[in-house]
Amino acid sequence: MVLGTGKVAVLHFACRSPTLKIRCMFVQTSRMYIKSAFALGLIVLIFFATPSVSAWGVWAHNRINRGAVLAQSGSLGAFLYNHVDYITEESSVPDARKHDFNDRAEGARHFLDVERFRLASMDSFPPTMKDAVAKYGADSLQKYGTLPWTINAMVRQLTEAFKNGNKSEILFLCADLGHYIGDAHMPLHTSVNHDGQLTGQQGIHGMWEAEIPEMFGDKFNLYSGNADYIVNVEHAVWGVIDRSHHMADTLLGIEAGLHKGKGDADLYVLDNEARKKHNRYGQAIHNPKYIENYYKHLDGMVDRQMRAAMRFTADIWYTAWVNAGRPDLSDLDPREVTNAQSGKMESEKKLYQSGKITGFKTANDF
Repeated sequence: MVLGTGKVAVLHFACRSPTLKIRCMFVQTSRMYIKSAFALGLIVLIFFATPSVSAWGVWAHNRINRGAVLAQSGSLGAFLYNHVDYITEESSVPDARKHDFNDRAEGARHFLDVERFRLASMDSFPPTMKDAVAKYGADSLQKYGTLPWTINAMVRQLTEAFKNGNKSEILFLCADLGHYIGDAHMPLHTSVNHDGQLTGQQGIHGMWEAEIPEMFGDKFNLYSGNADYIVNVEHAVWGVIDRSHHMADTLLGIEAGLHKGKGDADLYVLDNEARKKHNRYGQAIHNPKYIENYYKHLDGMVDRQMRAAMRFTADIWYTAWVNAGRPDLSDLDPREVTNAQSGKMESEKKLYQSGKITGFKTANDF
């Protein structure tokens, strides 16, 4: 089946090095960060100065990446924790590239419209981006998504970065991979009905991935265990897509049942003139009681998917490090930095083991 044709170049990662072939303002900032704490402030300033609709929402993406750091141990854990604030903040930068800087190649990396390909199973998908382009054409992939191929390609790049001891690329790739893995665990990122627009359920995307975590996240148990090795990364990534896709109809169906017969006052927060209130991104804000009812009917789906995203991110980083030969990363940072961070890391790990991820502030979407 050929869905379309186009230039392969459109699918290349738009970033910053011969290894990654990615060029963008945030990558340059990422390199600067490694040398100076000022650049982290610059990332935060740029990101929060301009509106961006984040997949999973900033609240969840931040915690997925930070939890994945806390799931590590040894020299890998110490190294990543030295830069935990960067990895946390950068978790939503791929959305900023897409929305704020209009990177046209970025959008396809965040989703896969599984239904568009009409294949019998996930095993029928081409294994690599190159194979996918040959089968479907780059234009079609840009339209219907490249999420799993993006993740698998970046895992290979991360393995090479570990082998080479390339500090800036390790941190950049870890942070970005956490974002895309988070997206892969959001069921609507695997469905053509990504915001319920085909079933009259517009706004469900933001409610599921941002409003629910912001309202109830403090009660989530976010402990996802310690990082473990993945024997077959490509197979595991497609397994994530498969499981997520099978949840899409469920979360849509639950909301459709709750939505039926409801008026705007039941569904949304209204102003004095009975108009829907919107957040700074133009998304309608749902009635807290309706959000609570939907969350209860989901029976922990949001919590479970967030923990799964956190654990899979941790496992992917760890697997890339193991496949690189378990390099000692202790020389990549001054010993004084690692020693100063060790006490903080142990304290934060204890909180993580109790199910809490704290110690930083998040600018919520709603």
